[in-house]
Amino acid sequence: MLTKSDLTTKSKHCTMHRSTVTFGSIMQILITTQSTTPIFRQIVDQLRRQIASGQLAVGDALPSVRQLAKDLVINPNTVAKAYAELQRDGLIESRQGRGVFVAKRRVIFTKTERTRRLDDAIERFAAEALSLDFSNDEILERISSKLEQLTHEPG
Repeated sequence: MLTKSDLTTKSKHCTMHRSTVTFGSIMQILITTQSTTPIFRQIVDQLRRQIASGQLAVGDALPSVRQLAKDLVINPNTVAKAYAELQRDGLIESRQGRGVFVAKRRVIFTKTERTRRLDDAIERFAAEALSLDFSNDEILERISSKLEQLTHEPG
């Protein structure tokens, strides 16, 4: 079952549109059009997080590109770009005539490439956290808490 909710906020200078789509009882995507994060990246990040936490399990069906674009009121090319990145990274797979599904976890990058990607992500994250004036201890505590939450969420 697909459900959708929209919230449009208008101000003197801009309109912010938020769309939330729930697919079945498992997948939920929230898009904010006025975010500095591109819409395709919002989709990628949310699906990646749901797959990593086990909220989306191997074999779970995702909505088609066309259906998700329609429900989020966005261009299908945006969804296609997000799905292409997730497929390239081995997180989802397209089955001809059947749809898009969460893929079985497999290592598609070398240890060196995975380490490089992790280091890049850590550097961006650490710079942002430090610029927000958090201490090392506060940052480490939040990371630990988030890892605990992501690795122990029920699927």
